[in-house]
Amino acid sequence: PGETKIELDRRRIRARMAKLKAEIARMEPARRTQRRARRRGRVPSVAIAGYTNAGKSTLLNRLTDAGVLVEDALFATLDPTVRRARTADGREYTLTDTVGFVRNLPTQLVEAFRSTLEEVGAADVLLHVVDAAHPDPVSQVEAVRSVLSGIEGADRIPELIALNKADLATPEQLAVLRTAFPDSVALSAKTGYGVGTLRAALEDLLPRPGVLIDVVIPYSEGSLVHRVHEEGVVEREEYAAEGTRLVARVDEALAAAVRAATAPRADE
Repeated sequence: PGETKIELDRRRIRARMAKLKAEIARMEPARRTQRRARRRGRVPSVAIAGYTNAGKSTLLNRLTDAGVLVEDALFATLDPTVRRARTADGREYTLTDTVGFVRNLPTQLVEAFRSTLEEVGAADVLLHVVDAAHPDPVSQVEAVRSVLSGIEGADRIPELIALNKADLATPEQLAVLRTAFPDSVALSAKTGYGVGTLRAALEDLLPRPGVLIDVVIPYSEGSLVHRVHEEGVVEREEYAAEGTRLVARVDEALAAAVRAATAPRADE
Protein backbone atom coordinates (compact mmCIF):
# COMPACT_ATOMS: atom_id res chain seq x y z
CA PRO A 1 0.00 0.00 0.00
CA GLY A 2 1.06 3.61 -0.55
CA GLU A 3 2.28 5.93 2.18
CA THR A 4 -0.27 7.55 4.43
CA LYS A 5 -0.26 11.34 4.60
CA ILE A 6 1.32 11.24 8.08
CA GLU A 7 4.12 8.94 6.89
CA LEU A 8 4.71 11.17 3.88
CA ASP A 9 4.83 14.28 6.07
CA ARG A 10 7.28 12.60 8.45
CA ARG A 11 9.53 11.61 5.57
CA ARG A 12 9.47 15.15 4.22
CA ILE A 13 10.27 16.57 7.66
CA ARG A 14 13.22 14.18 8.07
CA ALA A 15 14.50 15.14 4.63
CA ARG A 16 14.13 18.83 5.46
CA MET A 17 16.00 18.40 8.76
CA ALA A 18 18.82 16.55 7.00
CA LYS A 19 19.09 19.36 4.46
CA LEU A 20 19.15 22.04 7.18
CA LYS A 21 21.83 20.15 9.12
CA ALA A 22 23.96 19.96 5.97
CA GLU A 23 23.53 23.69 5.32
CA ILE A 24 24.50 24.54 8.90
CA ALA A 25 27.57 22.30 8.69
CA ARG A 26 28.68 24.13 5.54
CA MET A 27 28.22 27.54 7.17
CA GLU A 28 29.87 26.75 10.51
CA PRO A 29 33.54 27.34 9.47
CA ALA A 30 32.64 30.82 8.20
CA ARG A 31 30.72 31.60 11.39
CA ARG A 32 33.65 30.50 13.56
CA THR A 33 35.97 32.74 11.56
CA GLN A 34 33.59 35.70 11.91
CA ARG A 35 33.26 35.20 15.67
CA ARG A 36 37.05 35.00 16.10
CA ALA A 37 37.51 38.16 14.05
CA ARG A 38 34.97 40.06 16.14
CA ARG A 39 36.60 38.89 19.38
CA ARG A 40 40.04 39.91 18.11
CA GLY A 41 38.68 43.33 17.20
CA ARG A 42 37.02 43.61 20.62
CA VAL A 43 33.77 44.73 18.98
CA PRO A 44 30.87 44.29 21.42
CA SER A 45 28.07 42.10 20.11
CA VAL A 46 24.29 41.88 20.52
CA ALA A 47 22.39 38.68 19.72
CA ILE A 48 18.74 39.09 18.74
CA ALA A 49 16.53 36.18 19.79
CA GLY A 50 12.80 35.64 20.05
CA TYR A 51 9.80 33.48 19.28
CA THR A 52 9.04 33.00 15.60
CA ASN A 53 7.18 35.97 14.04
CA ALA A 54 8.10 38.28 16.95
CA GLY A 55 9.61 40.73 14.47
CA LYS A 56 13.34 40.17 14.99
CA SER A 57 14.38 40.75 11.38
CA THR A 58 12.15 43.83 11.11
CA LEU A 59 13.77 45.24 14.25
CA LEU A 60 17.25 44.52 12.90
CA ASN A 61 16.28 46.39 9.73
CA ARG A 62 15.07 49.31 11.82
CA LEU A 63 18.23 49.42 13.93
CA THR A 64 20.72 49.05 11.08
CA ASP A 65 18.95 49.57 7.73
CA ALA A 66 20.19 46.08 6.90
CA GLY A 67 17.57 45.06 4.37
CA VAL A 68 17.21 41.60 5.91
CA LEU A 69 14.73 38.99 4.69
CA VAL A 70 11.48 39.32 6.63
CA GLU A 71 9.46 36.11 6.58
CA ASP A 72 6.79 34.61 8.83
CA ALA A 73 8.36 31.19 9.24
CA LEU A 74 10.17 29.11 11.80
CA PHE A 75 13.91 29.28 11.18
CA ALA A 76 13.49 31.66 8.21
CA THR A 77 16.75 33.16 9.44
CA LEU A 78 18.99 30.14 9.07
CA ASP A 79 22.38 31.76 8.63
CA PRO A 80 22.69 34.42 11.36
CA THR A 81 22.68 37.88 9.80
CA VAL A 82 25.37 40.12 11.31
CA ARG A 83 25.27 43.89 10.90
CA ARG A 84 27.30 46.69 12.43
CA ALA A 85 25.91 49.70 14.26
CA ARG A 86 27.20 52.60 16.36
CA THR A 87 26.17 54.00 19.70
CA ALA A 88 25.39 57.68 20.17
CA ASP A 89 28.93 58.23 21.48
CA GLY A 90 30.55 56.47 18.53
CA ARG A 91 31.18 52.95 19.85
CA GLU A 92 30.86 50.26 17.22
CA TYR A 93 28.99 47.02 17.92
CA THR A 94 27.41 44.16 16.00
CA LEU A 95 23.83 42.90 15.90
CA THR A 96 23.21 39.26 15.04
CA ASP A 97 19.77 37.95 14.07
CA THR A 98 19.36 34.32 15.16
CA VAL A 99 16.69 31.72 14.41
CA GLY A 100 13.09 31.98 15.60
CA PHE A 101 11.80 29.67 18.33
CA VAL A 102 8.65 27.67 18.99
CA ARG A 103 7.31 25.97 22.10
CA ASN A 104 8.34 22.34 22.70
CA LEU A 105 11.06 22.55 20.08
CA PRO A 106 12.15 18.98 19.23
CA THR A 107 15.51 18.01 20.70
CA GLN A 108 16.77 17.06 17.24
CA LEU A 109 16.13 20.57 15.97
CA VAL A 110 17.80 22.17 18.99
CA GLU A 111 20.88 20.04 18.32
CA ALA A 112 20.76 20.81 14.60
CA PHE A 113 20.69 24.54 15.24
CA ARG A 114 23.04 24.54 18.23
CA SER A 115 25.92 26.03 16.25
CA THR A 116 23.61 28.80 15.05
CA LEU A 117 22.35 29.47 18.57
CA GLU A 118 25.93 29.67 19.85
CA GLU A 119 25.89 33.24 18.54
CA VAL A 120 23.85 33.97 21.66
CA GLY A 121 26.39 32.41 24.02
CA ALA A 122 29.19 34.46 22.44
CA ALA A 123 27.33 37.79 22.66
CA ASP A 124 27.68 40.62 25.19
CA VAL A 125 23.95 41.40 25.27
CA LEU A 126 20.84 39.36 24.46
CA LEU A 127 18.08 41.40 22.81
CA HIS A 128 14.97 39.27 23.37
CA VAL A 129 12.19 40.36 21.00
CA VAL A 130 8.63 39.61 22.13
CA ASP A 131 5.36 39.97 20.21
CA ALA A 132 3.47 42.16 22.67
CA ALA A 133 0.20 41.69 20.76
CA HIS A 134 0.29 37.89 20.97
CA PRO A 135 -2.41 36.25 23.16
CA ASP A 136 0.21 34.58 25.38
CA PRO A 137 3.59 36.33 25.07
CA VAL A 138 4.77 35.32 28.55
CA SER A 139 4.77 31.63 27.62
CA GLN A 140 6.70 32.50 24.46
CA VAL A 141 9.36 34.22 26.56
CA GLU A 142 9.57 31.11 28.72
CA ALA A 143 9.90 28.89 25.63
CA VAL A 144 12.80 30.95 24.28
CA ARG A 145 14.54 31.03 27.65
CA SER A 146 14.10 27.26 27.95
CA VAL A 147 15.93 26.65 24.68
CA LEU A 148 18.66 29.17 25.48
CA SER A 149 19.26 27.60 28.90
CA GLY A 150 20.97 24.75 27.05
CA ILE A 151 23.42 27.08 25.28
CA GLU A 152 26.73 27.47 27.08
CA GLY A 153 27.29 31.02 28.33
CA ALA A 154 23.77 32.29 27.56
CA ASP A 155 22.79 32.44 31.24
CA ARG A 156 25.57 34.96 31.96
CA ILE A 157 24.49 37.50 29.33
CA PRO A 158 22.43 40.60 30.21
CA GLU A 159 18.96 40.32 28.66
CA LEU A 160 16.97 43.26 27.32
CA ILE A 161 13.35 42.46 26.47
CA ALA A 162 11.89 44.40 23.55
CA LEU A 163 8.08 44.43 23.58
CA ASN A 164 7.62 44.69 19.83
CA LYS A 165 4.31 45.39 18.02
CA ALA A 166 3.26 47.67 20.87
CA ASP A 167 1.16 49.58 18.34
CA LEU A 168 -1.01 46.47 17.96
CA ALA A 169 -1.23 45.60 21.66
CA THR A 170 -3.91 46.86 24.03
CA PRO A 171 -2.99 49.03 27.04
CA GLU A 172 -3.99 46.11 29.24
CA GLN A 173 -1.61 43.74 27.41
CA LEU A 174 1.27 46.19 27.75
CA ALA A 175 0.54 46.74 31.44
CA VAL A 176 0.70 42.99 32.09
CA LEU A 177 3.99 42.68 30.21
CA ARG A 178 5.57 45.68 31.94
CA THR A 179 4.65 44.11 35.28
CA ALA A 180 6.12 40.75 34.25
CA PHE A 181 9.24 42.34 32.73
CA PRO A 182 9.88 45.66 34.53
CA ASP A 183 13.01 46.59 32.56
CA SER A 184 11.47 45.91 29.16
CA VAL A 185 11.03 48.51 26.41
CA ALA A 186 7.78 48.84 24.43
CA LEU A 187 8.25 49.67 20.76
CA SER A 188 7.12 49.09 17.21
CA ALA A 189 9.82 48.06 14.77
CA LYS A 190 7.35 48.72 11.96
CA THR A 191 6.50 52.34 12.83
CA GLY A 192 9.66 53.29 14.73
CA TYR A 193 7.83 54.04 17.98
CA GLY A 194 10.09 53.45 21.00
CA VAL A 195 13.14 52.47 18.92
CA GLY A 196 15.16 55.41 20.27
CA THR A 197 14.44 54.32 23.84
CA LEU A 198 15.47 50.77 22.94
CA ARG A 199 18.74 51.99 21.42
CA ALA A 200 19.59 53.91 24.59
CA ALA A 201 18.79 50.94 26.84
CA LEU A 202 20.83 48.65 24.60
CA GLU A 203 23.81 50.99 24.58
CA ASP A 204 23.78 51.18 28.38
CA LEU A 205 24.23 47.39 28.56
CA LEU A 206 27.13 47.21 26.12
CA PRO A 207 30.57 46.84 27.71
CA ARG A 208 32.56 50.07 27.78
CA PRO A 209 36.32 50.30 27.31
CA GLY A 210 37.89 50.68 30.74
CA VAL A 211 41.45 52.01 30.21
CA LEU A 212 41.95 55.78 29.95
CA ILE A 213 44.82 56.78 27.67
CA ASP A 214 46.29 60.24 27.08
CA VAL A 215 48.95 59.86 24.41
CA VAL A 216 50.50 61.46 21.36
CA ILE A 217 50.51 58.97 18.50
CA PRO A 218 53.03 59.67 15.71
CA TYR A 219 51.52 60.54 12.35
CA SER A 220 53.26 57.47 10.95
CA GLU A 221 50.87 55.37 13.09
CA GLY A 222 47.70 56.66 11.47
CA SER A 223 46.17 53.19 11.42
CA LEU A 224 46.40 53.08 15.21
CA VAL A 225 44.53 56.39 15.50
CA HIS A 226 41.85 54.92 13.27
CA ARG A 227 41.70 51.82 15.46
CA VAL A 228 41.21 53.92 18.61
CA HIS A 229 38.31 55.69 16.92
CA GLU A 230 36.81 52.37 15.80
CA GLU A 231 37.19 50.39 19.03
CA GLY A 232 37.36 53.00 21.78
CA VAL A 233 35.61 56.15 22.94
CA VAL A 234 37.58 59.27 22.03
CA GLU A 235 37.08 62.08 24.54
CA ARG A 236 39.54 64.57 23.03
CA GLU A 237 41.62 64.78 19.87
CA GLU A 238 44.28 67.40 19.09
CA TYR A 239 46.98 67.75 16.45
CA ALA A 240 50.53 68.62 17.43
CA ALA A 241 53.84 68.79 15.59
CA GLU A 242 54.85 65.32 16.72
CA GLY A 243 51.53 63.57 16.16
CA THR A 244 47.89 63.20 17.16
CA ARG A 245 47.06 63.61 20.82
CA LEU A 246 44.23 61.36 21.91
CA VAL A 247 42.42 61.19 25.22
CA ALA A 248 40.30 58.08 24.96
CA ARG A 249 38.94 55.02 26.70
CA VAL A 250 40.00 51.70 25.19
CA ASP A 251 40.26 48.07 26.24
CA GLU A 252 43.47 46.63 27.69
CA ALA A 253 44.63 45.00 24.45
CA LEU A 254 44.38 48.25 22.50
CA ALA A 255 45.96 50.21 25.35
CA ALA A 256 48.95 47.85 25.19
CA ALA A 257 49.24 48.40 21.42
CA VAL A 258 49.15 52.17 21.92
CA ARG A 259 51.78 52.01 24.66
CA ALA A 260 54.04 49.93 22.43
CA ALA A 261 53.69 52.37 19.54
CA THR A 262 54.34 55.45 21.66
CA ALA A 263 57.07 54.12 23.97
CA PRO A 264 60.47 55.88 23.64
CA ARG A 265 62.94 53.86 21.61
CA ALA A 266 66.26 52.84 23.14
CA ASP A 267 68.25 54.94 20.65
CA GLU A 268 66.34 58.13 21.44
